[in-house]
Amino acid sequence: MVIKNVSLDIVCGITSRLPENIMPEIAFAGKSNVGKSSLINGLINRKALARTSAQPGKTQTINFYNVNDALYLVDLPGYGYAKVSVAVKEQWGKMIERYLHQSKVLRAVFLLIDIRHEPSANDRAMYDWILNNGFQPIIIATKLDKLKKSQVSKHVKMIKQGLQVVEGTPVVPFSSQTKQGREEIWELIETFMTMEREE
Repeated sequence: MVIKNVSLDIVCGITSRLPENIMPEIAFAGKSNVGKSSLINGLINRKALARTSAQPGKTQTINFYNVNDALYLVDLPGYGYAKVSVAVKEQWGKMIERYLHQSKVLRAVFLLIDIRHEPSANDRAMYDWILNNGFQPIIIATKLDKLKKSQVSKHVKMIKQGLQVVEGTPVVPFSSQTKQGREEIWELIETFMTMEREE
C-alpha cells in the first residue's frame, strides 16, 4: 500500500465510548514492549507517529490510526506488564474485550510475539482469548533482527508450538530495523480489508 496520509484520529481510554467507524479496522495486540508501536510506525513509514517507549505499559488507550482515509490500524494496550496494578490490568482487559465484541468493522487481529522467546502464559491466554472472540489471529514475530538467519525457522516453529496455533495460521517474522516482513503484513491487511466480517 502506498501511504499518502496518516493521522492519529481517535484515542479511547477506559471510560471512553468506542467509536462507530465505517472504515475497516485492523487491530494489533501484544504484551508490553513487544514492539507494537515500532511495527505500526514501520507499516506507515513514520518514525514516531505511534509513540514508542522504553517504559513498558505506556500505551494505556486504544489508538486508532487513520491510513489514507481507507482503514484504521488499531493499537491495543499492551498486556502482562508487572508494574501495573491488577485492577488496572482488569480494566484494560475489559476495554479490549469490549472493543473485540463491539466493533462492527474489525476485520482481523494481529498478535505480536517476540521471536526470541517462547510465548508466555499471557501470550497463550491472549491468543486463546482472541480465538474465543471469533477471530483467527495472525502472528507477527517481532525483533527479527536480534536473531541470526539460521535461527529463524526454529524460533517460528517454537512460537507455533507454544501457542498451539490453528493449522494454516500465518506467522510473519518482522524487523522494525530492516522492515523485513512489512510487505507481507500489508498484503495480509489488504486481503482482510476487502472481506466482510462474519457475524
